[in-house]
Amino acid sequence: MNSAIQLEVCVESIESARAAEQGGATRVELCSALSEGGITPSAGLIAMVRRNVNIPVHVLIRPRGGGFVYSNDEFDVMKRDIVLGRQLGANGVALGILDLEGHIDIDRTRILVELASPMQVTFHRAFDFAPKLAEALKAVLKTGATRILTSGGAPSAEQGSEVLRDLVLQAGSRIGIMAAGRIRQNNVAQVIRATGVLEIHSNLASPLPSGARQLKPDLSLGSLPEPVRTEVSPETVAAFLQAATEPA
Repeated sequence: MNSAIQLEVCVESIESARAAEQGGATRVELCSALSEGGITPSAGLIAMVRRNVNIPVHVLIRPRGGGFVYSNDEFDVMKRDIVLGRQLGANGVALGILDLEGHIDIDRTRILVELASPMQVTFHRAFDFAPKLAEALKAVLKTGATRILTSGGAPSAEQGSEVLRDLVLQAGSRIGIMAAGRIRQNNVAQVIRATGVLEIHSNLASPLPSGARQLKPDLSLGSLPEPVRTEVSPETVAAFLQAATEPA
């Protein structure tokens, strides 16, 4: 297995960012509200994660959950968040915009890519919702993005491995293809072998107790039960990387 595999760990706390670095991750993607697919983290969280880790920090730029078609106001929020992320020391951003037909919004994405420079830009899994991924890749190339985060349009990278392989071949050296989608220690080697990807994105967090006694078991936040806290551990990251890089 290729020892040059890069691992990006998705995190939503300072503790998880530290653990990802300690476990050997190449970089972290910093988000909030991962239970909703992820939204842009707060300025305070970006600043504190940047202060506490030495590996690159990429910030998710997503003003809300619920799809990837954005209003003009939301687009302005994304632009402001990119500028703020750069000012706070982020090394890259992850973003994605689709038009009303579900195609890559080339013009708006290009504006964001240019605004983000010299930071790297990952076009995130909004890509997987495009109708034809081969055409979507050509569109992302026109935006100047650094890489594409994708499961091959499938619920998991393992299920989308054939399409991922095709995307890797189509992209060549023009843009990076980073595999994502339910990649864990038990299947990461298979995903790498089947696709030829050199970059892997994974959420390696595990649930933790809340740390407080539940004095009001019938109380909830709206329709939601007590939120479940999740964190990454260095051991999980290290074991994942070992599985990814050990010989077949």
